[in-house]
Amino acid sequence: MIRIQVPATSANLGSGFDSLGIALTLYNQVWMEEDDKLDISCTDDVDVPKDESNLIYWAVKQLYQECGRKLPGLKLIQQNNIPLARGLGSSSACIVAGILGANRLLGNPFSRSDLINLAAKIEGHPDNTSPAIEGGLVTSAMEGGRVFSVSVPVSDKLKFAVFIPPFEVKTEMARSVLPETYSRADVVYNLSRSALMTASLFSGKLENLRVAVGDRIHQPYRSGLIENFDNVFRMSYELGSLGTYISGSGPTIIAMVPTDSMDTFIAHAENHMTEKGITGWDIRFLSVDSKGAQVLLD
Repeated sequence: MIRIQVPATSANLGSGFDSLGIALTLYNQVWMEEDDKLDISCTDDVDVPKDESNLIYWAVKQLYQECGRKLPGLKLIQQNNIPLARGLGSSSACIVAGILGANRLLGNPFSRSDLINLAAKIEGHPDNTSPAIEGGLVTSAMEGGRVFSVSVPVSDKLKFAVFIPPFEVKTEMARSVLPETYSRADVVYNLSRSALMTASLFSGKLENLRVAVGDRIHQPYRSGLIENFDNVFRMSYELGSLGTYISGSGPTIIAMVPTDSMDTFIAHAENHMTEKGITGWDIRFLSVDSKGAQVLLD
């Protein structure tokens, strides 16, 4: 049986809508092997589909079909540490686990580049799937059905305070509130800031981050879907966030914080939220995962 480890991912980073993503040190684990039947189970109490609608199984089947092979059956065990529908790439993690695992079961017929292209094709955009596979900070673009991406390391002077609320926001809902068109001024605003974000995270010019997270494409429209959005954003900056943004389509909110002040930031954030009566939120202290998804033997 093989084990696949896939990191959580945070897309957009404010200004980089559907193009920027980063891998974080929170992981789903998936064990799989071929079987004569479909057998799906979990090591936790997360309710996942146990039939052919299971996203990992579906992704495995897609890669087998790409190879012209029939999937006889699959024994699949999931450990779901990435919260579902919270803007941390849970669906991308399933897709990546499925295709990487299937590729290993078939003797690695596809290159890493092939897998990046297939994952983006299945997901519809590469901002979560590419960093899940490559690790680090990834800038991606699609052209002619192919993904063109670059992964770069992120300065170790920075950590990520991840505020995970006790409610979901489905991607379909988060996309439905976006306008069909944008002004030239808004597009230029985001283009300049997404470029600044990539250069600043790579170079360690962290004083740029508060400007770099600026966004007029998605966050102004999605903020209304997140209860206590204003409170959490304002609090994060009062406590020293270098830049705060909605992770992916939300509702998770992430604050980028200097490494040497993270412990103090988390303690004060928890106290502040208790005082404000903001309950049920899970605050995580994460770093950047630099390796991306891995296939291991257990």
